[in-house]
This record gives sequence, C-alpha cells and structure tokens, in this order.
Amino acid sequence: MEITFDAADPSALAAFWSEFAGDEIELTFVWSDAPKIEKNRVHIDLASTSLEHQADIVARALKLGAEHADVGQRDVPWVVLRDPQGNEFCVLEPRPEYTGVIAAVVVDSRDPLASARATGHPVVRSGDGFASVRPEPGPWLEFVRTDDPDPITNRVRVRWEPASS
Repeated sequence: MEITFDAADPSALAAFWSEFAGDEIELTFVWSDAPKIEKNRVHIDLASTSLEHQADIVARALKLGAEHADVGQRDVPWVVLRDPQGNEFCVLEPRPEYTGVIAAVVVDSRDPLASARATGHPVVRSGDGFASVRPEPGPWLEFVRTDDPDPITNRVRVRWEPASS
C-alpha cells in the first residue's frame, strides 16, 4: 500500500511522518503549491497500545507541529489532529485488532461496502456506514460513509494492490 501526500514542503512533511509511520506502508511526498482547502478524503489512523501510549503519540505529534482538529467528531475516544501541513489523521485508543503502528488507512466513500468489495480483498467487517478489508501485509483499509461533495483536490491519495485471484 502506498500513500501519496501533496506538500508545500515535502521534506519537512516526510520528516514529520517518519516519526510515526514505521515501515508498514510506503509514504511518498510530492511538491504542490495548491492550498489545502477542504478535509482530505483519505487519512491515516495511528494505533496505540494503551491510553498512556495514545497520549504520548499525541504529545509527540503536537511537539513536532501537529494541531488538534475538529472535523465534526464530537465526543470520541480517538484524537483528531492535523499534521504540520494540514492533513488530518487520528490517534486511536487501544483496539486489539490493530497491531501495527498504522492501524488503518481510511477512505471516505459514498458506498463503503461496494468500495471495500472493489479492492478484491475479502471484507473482514462491515456495519452501518463502514466496511473494512485487511490486505496482508499492512494496515487495515477502511471505507467510511460520507455525503460530502466530491473534493476539489485529493491532496492525500492511496494506492493498493488488488487481491490476486
């Protein structure tokens, strides 16, 4: 799986994410002068192993230039942040299904189940407004329902290998 970020300063954004991403997926940073004007349709969820670990990840991210973000999440057990160039990401509370540094790559979708099935990987779980696949190796790929209008730009993009037949 590969995530590509458009960035005004690719090397600075790469340095930030190198603190958190591990080697589970490939992160690519490409220069772009297009401003960030809307919520990204793709974001990364970071895993934690305890509430203390979650707080540590959040503190490190804030120290490295991240900021708290409000994307309408209300009262939830995870923390929503923006990296130094404005890209949203979450630091999840401990969940046993997430065993890597990156818990999931999350993609907004009008039809999460259809999007998950289109990957060719088995749908591992689904429910009201979400569907998840687990390409091996790597993090979960999760689709969440959105009624947001199509984005003007996709500053963060995901590429994955379809499941082999």
